[in-house]
This record gives sequence, structure tokens and C-alpha cells, in this order.
Amino acid sequence: MKARGVRLHAANDLRLEEFELPEITDDEILVKVVSDSICMSTYKCAILGTDHKRVHEDVAEHPAIMGHEFAGDIVQVGKNHQDKFKPGMKFTLQPALNYKGTMWSPGYSYEFFGGDTTYCVIPAEVMELGCLLEYKGRAYYEASLAEPMSCSIGAFHAAYHTHMGVYKHEMGIKEGGNLAIMAGAGPMGLGALTYALHRDVRPSRVVVADVNQERLDRAEELFPVAEYKEMGIDLHFVNTGKYDDPVAVLRDITGGAGYDDVFCYAPVAAVVQQCSDILGRDGCLNFFAGPTDKKFSATMNFYDVHYNSTHVMGTTGGNTADMIESLELTAAKRINPAVMVTHIGGLNAVAETTLNLPKIPGGKKLIYTHLTMPLTALEDLRKRGEELGDARYTALADIVDAHKGLWCPEAEEYLLANFIEEE
Repeated sequence: MKARGVRLHAANDLRLEEFELPEITDDEILVKVVSDSICMSTYKCAILGTDHKRVHEDVAEHPAIMGHEFAGDIVQVGKNHQDKFKPGMKFTLQPALNYKGTMWSPGYSYEFFGGDTTYCVIPAEVMELGCLLEYKGRAYYEASLAEPMSCSIGAFHAAYHTHMGVYKHEMGIKEGGNLAIMAGAGPMGLGALTYALHRDVRPSRVVVADVNQERLDRAEELFPVAEYKEMGIDLHFVNTGKYDDPVAVLRDITGGAGYDDVFCYAPVAAVVQQCSDILGRDGCLNFFAGPTDKKFSATMNFYDVHYNSTHVMGTTGGNTADMIESLELTAAKRINPAVMVTHIGGLNAVAETTLNLPKIPGGKKLIYTHLTMPLTALEDLRKRGEELGDARYTALADIVDAHKGLWCPEAEEYLLANFIEEE
């Protein structure tokens, strides 16, 4: 069957094109993709091409479909999987396959498997690994965002703490401790924040630091300090760019004790050093933000490593259990992944958006793959409706405004019912 998708041919060479999908085998599943959110990792893949660890050397001959944060509907199931999966089921998936020691992943490595397309073929290894998940929720975008949420969830689980003289780590963030999210007012930082504030094991103090005041103001609007004070969490939003000595300011918030858990969401040497400097005794630093520079390095205080048991680690992606946790917490309305979303668009917007992602302000860019729509900020929906004389945009703006400016299931349902042309 025919599909339309955005595929990688070489570094900085993304093309929206039509191609023929092969007939599925008994071990494969054909799916209709409905939503995909664009990840900074996809930008890195797009600009690096075959220099990226997940991209095959023959990508010019076998272009790879972009996108790995996707959800949709199952269309056809190979006979070996018909006991578990049925046509019409909603799905999402865990893209970090790590199959037989490879780094293959949808959105990087497969010619017919990825999220920025109308239809794709899910290969046998996904089902073999248990990475195809039935999704029973209401909104597709929540399933798409389960993947980026799972990355932060995995980072929280991977944090660890120690006791002197005991050679066994306690896994996870410190309950009742001090937690800092550095460069944390962007989309992934906000995802980490909604999880930190609403998970079972919670810190007693959370500090979100950034240098973008507009982002910090929006974050505080979404997460009111007074509301969380009533829940027993001391929440702070700090613009570190306003201070000559931001480390002193951040440490003062803890009474000088420092932070038990620090998550670094920017591959910037100065931010990494700040993260090191604010660690308390036995503090765990998770360097979450993956750099594109293979020689990236930063200063860390090794006196504290030796005498104060501070330590550093890094995570990339989550696992299937993290995905399931994200979906369950979202379904229970304990977390709201929509705090990450600032833009929506159609398949036609994917290539330009991906290649220019660091230059586009805001958070997650959410793509509906059967839609033709320029990338549009949620706050600009009303303006676009006025410019085009299109009442549909105005109706969308009304729905979003009624939900604190956030994307929501009602908005998605209106979009899918009114913006997609018959195929």
C-alpha cells in the first residue's frame, strides 16, 4: 500500500515523499500512525545522518522514516500475533529496542518503520521484545508523549544513593529530599516536574532553574507554588541568569545542604558545573541531555566525589515498564504530559521543524500525520484563524484556552474530526 512520510536520506536531507509499503509477513503488523511528537534526538539524527550511532550506512539507498514518539491504530496483524493484537486497537510502543545488542530503533534505523508517516510496518522484533503496547486511553497524543515521559521516569528510577560502608545502592531519588531540575523549564524539564510532583516517592523540595524567564513564568502558571505548598512540597522557580553567583542562591534555598538529586537538561558545560557544585552529600547528578559533540566535557568537583560521595550518571530513554507507568499515571490524571506541548502541525511541517528544532521556541511539537497544517503555536491558533478567516482555528483556540492554554483530548478530537480531509 501507499504511504506518505518524512524520511532521512543523508545528513540534513529530510524528504516528505510517497512510497510503497511491502506486504506484511506473518510476523509483522501494519499500523496507521495518528500522532507523533518531535524529539530533540530526531534533530540530532537528522543533522548527523550516518554519523549517528542508530543510522545505517546505507540510508541513502534505504531511507529511514523519522519519528519515534508515535501512536495510532492497528490495521492488519500477521497471523503469528493475532492472539494478542487485533485490527482497530490503539497502540503505542517503546522505541528503545536494543535488539540483540544493536541500537536499531524506529525513527532512525528502519526503512518502513517510524512515526512521521501515515502508515508503517512494525517488524517482528518489536513484538518479540514486548515493546508494542495496546493503548486504551482517550487521546493519541497522550500515548505519543508516553515515550518522552518514560525517559524522565527512567531517569528518576536510575538515580541512586549510598550509605558509608555498605556496598549496595538504594535505587531511585531520595524520598523527602532536595531535587533540582537544571535548565528545566523546557518541555522535558516540565515533563520531569509533573512526574516529580505527583509520583509515589516524592522530594520535599523541588527547584526548577533556567535562564528563560518567559518559560519559568509559564511553568509557575502551570504548577502554582502555593498549591504544592499545601501538598507538602516546597517548589521554587529560579532564573539563574539573574545572579552573579547562582550556585550560592540555589544552595541557600536548601539551607546550605545542597541537593540529593540533580537532573541536567542541557548539554552546556557551565550548567553541568553548576549541577556539580549544588550537590549535597551523596548527591546524584543525572546528565540527561545528550550532546552532539563527542568530545563534550565539563568540570566536576572530584574533592566532593571522594569526600562527600557525590556521583554522576546518565540515562537515555526509558524502558517498557517506564512507558507503562507513564500511561497509567496519565490515565489516572496524576500527571499531564500536555505540559510539554506548545505547537501542533501536520506531516508537511515535519522536515522543516525537525531541521530547525533548536531555533523554534517553546516545547514539544506535536504532529498529526494525516493532516496538512503549518506548525502553529497553541497561543497563535486564534490569530491564525483570523488571518485565514477559518473558524476551525478559532474553535480550537477556545478549547485550548478553556484548558489553561494546554492541548487536551477535546482539542485533539475536534482537530481529527474537522481538519483531516477524506483519504
